[in-house]
Amino acid sequence: MENNAALEYIQAHIGKDKFHSPCEFTNWWNPKIIAADKGGLKVSFMVSSKMLNPAQQLHGGITAALMDDIIGATVFALGEKDPFTTLNNVIDYFYAGRENDNLLLITKVIKKGRQIVNVQCELWNETETKILARGYSNLIRLEKR
Repeated sequence: MENNAALEYIQAHIGKDKFHSPCEFTNWWNPKIIAADKGGLKVSFMVSSKMLNPAQQLHGGITAALMDDIIGATVFALGEKDPFTTLNNVIDYFYAGRENDNLLLITKVIKKGRQIVNVQCELWNETETKILARGYSNLIRLEKR
């Protein structure tokens, strides 16, 4: 069995009130790790007033940033020696989140190649009965020089 320190670090936070990330943006939106494996993550978070647009709905740009962040963590959890960076994000929005909603982000690695990883991310209500958004992202390996 291979040692995957990145995945073990994330798994050590399952059920904890605070995920201590090296990324300040992640610490700002404060995800709670529910499940983590080498192919996907499931996290919850509460929509705060700072995440809202003028219509008092979860801002689409915040949704995109949250998805990009957790997709990055999903690829990090693969335990690769080289880092990856986002090539693109494609997101479909279906319903609006509101302040104090508890929402779920669920990721799944769709395809992992040698250079590019494709990941899906879905945003759900806390009971997983309504999908609010679905996104896909491709990330590319940054080989260390």
